[in-house]
Amino acid sequence: MTTSNKPTWLRAAFGGIGLALLVSSVGCQVSTGGQTLPSAYYMSDDVQYFAPGTEFKLSNEAAAMNAFKAEQNLQQP
Repeated sequence: MTTSNKPTWLRAAFGGIGLALLVSSVGCQVSTGGQTLPSAYYMSDDVQYFAPGTEFKLSNEAAAMNAFKAEQNLQQP
């Protein structure tokens, strides 16, 4: 009976050690003392930058509608 329990115990011990190593190697943001510290991989992370654009997304459509209304007003007597 002792021989069947020993490999199970060893497997559980190695599994626990492997899980602890996996958890400690994962990089994530940490909040410590009011500071948000970056992950360990912040230098190789992709930059997500969105250039500022116009606030009104349909500016071309609005200009076309205004031009159409102006043309309609000129054609009316």
